[in-house]
Amino acid sequence: MRILLVEDDTALADAVCSYLLAKAFVVDVAPSLAHARAALLSVQYAAVLLDLHLGDGDGLSLLPQVRALPERPIVIVLTARDQVTDRIRGLDAGADDYLIKPYDPAELLARLRAVERRRSSNSSPVLQLGNLEIDLAHDMVRKSGSPITLTQKEWALLRVMATRPERIHTRENLADALYGFGDEADSNTLEVFISRLRRKLGRGHIQTLRGLGYRLSSSDDDE
Repeated sequence: MRILLVEDDTALADAVCSYLLAKAFVVDVAPSLAHARAALLSVQYAAVLLDLHLGDGDGLSLLPQVRALPERPIVIVLTARDQVTDRIRGLDAGADDYLIKPYDPAELLARLRAVERRRSSNSSPVLQLGNLEIDLAHDMVRKSGSPITLTQKEWALLRVMATRPERIHTRENLADALYGFGDEADSNTLEVFISRLRRKLGRGHIQTLRGLGYRLSSSDDDE
C-alpha cells in the first residue's frame, strides 16, 4: 500500500514514515502542497495523510484534485486543529477521516486499515481464500492453519491484492506498492516477488492474466 504523507514537520514525517515502513507500507513525503500536487499526478496512491497547516496553503485545497482522480485514494486529515467545526469542514470537503495531533502511530494505522476495509466493501479484516487466511489487521497469513512468514516487500504486495481480491492488478499498480520515490528497482523485481509469494502461498493462489496483470484466487494447484 503506497501512501502520500503531506507534512512539513520533518521530525514528525520521519517518525510516521519509520513506523509505517515497518508495517510494510510504502510512504512518499510531500513537504508542501506543490510537492503533493506533483506526486498525485505521477503515482496512484492508496491513501493520502494530509496536514492542514502547510507553508504554501491550506491542505484542504488539495482535496478537489484528489477527488478528481480516477482511483481516489483514502484521505486522512492530520492536524492540530481540534475544533468540531474544523473537523466538519474537513469531512465535508471530502476527507475520509480526521486525526488530531499529537496522535499515536498505532491509532493512525488502525484508522488506515478501517477506512481501507470500508473502501474494499469488506467489513472483516480477515480474508479467506481457499486454504489461505489473510489477516490484514495483524499482518498475518496462514495456509491450512499454519503461519507463513513473509518479508515486508512480500507482505506489501500481498496486501494490495488482498484488499481488493476480485480485481486484476496491473504491474504498474503493484510496483507502486513496492517502491517509493528514490528507491531503485530492476525491471523484473515485481516478477521476483510474485514468484516468491507463489512458492509460499501456493502457485494457484496468484493468477497471471497475460497482458493485464495479476489476481488473487481461492484455488491452489499445489494441492
